[in-house]
Amino acid sequence: MKVTIVGRQMNVWDEMKATIEAKLAKLDKYFSDEGTATVTLSTRRTQKCLEVTIVYAGTIFRSEVQDETFRNALDRAVYTIERQIRKNKTRLAKRLRSGAFDQGIIETGEEFEEDAEFTVRRKSFTLKPMSVEEAIMQMNLLDHEFFVFKDDDTEKVCVVYKRHDKTYGLISADEE
Repeated sequence: MKVTIVGRQMNVWDEMKATIEAKLAKLDKYFSDEGTATVTLSTRRTQKCLEVTIVYAGTIFRSEVQDETFRNALDRAVYTIERQIRKNKTRLAKRLRSGAFDQGIIETGEEFEEDAEFTVRRKSFTLKPMSVEEAIMQMNLLDHEFFVFKDDDTEKVCVVYKRHDKTYGLISADEE
């Protein structure tokens, strides 16, 4: 797996780079050499923030952890991604490297239900053209975490959402 390490407003020292690469090597049993991992390190107030994003075969695995040290955050992030893979192993078996779920590879005390079905609640509504600011206002009035709307400038379907750092995000759909 190819690993890219980025420090936001900080320099990442060589020892930390080696530690990150060694910890992520544990995940090589799930991904072949075509997988790419991006690790972003930053500091928010007194907390160290570490974000790991792995892209493999069109599937994105992501974990963002805040802790007192980068090493603790790295351990928790790798554990979270492994847990995501184990929890969804039935659905992921076709996408991940062959042999990733052979006996003996996953040895943990955790048991996960092998649920092949999702419970999906469907809802449909008419998309109203509006500005991003109006969509944020609507989302806040409804007390939702996200809001789907049609951008009145671009006429694209967009989603505004609340981020963990109390800011807002915007996702817009591009058609191929």
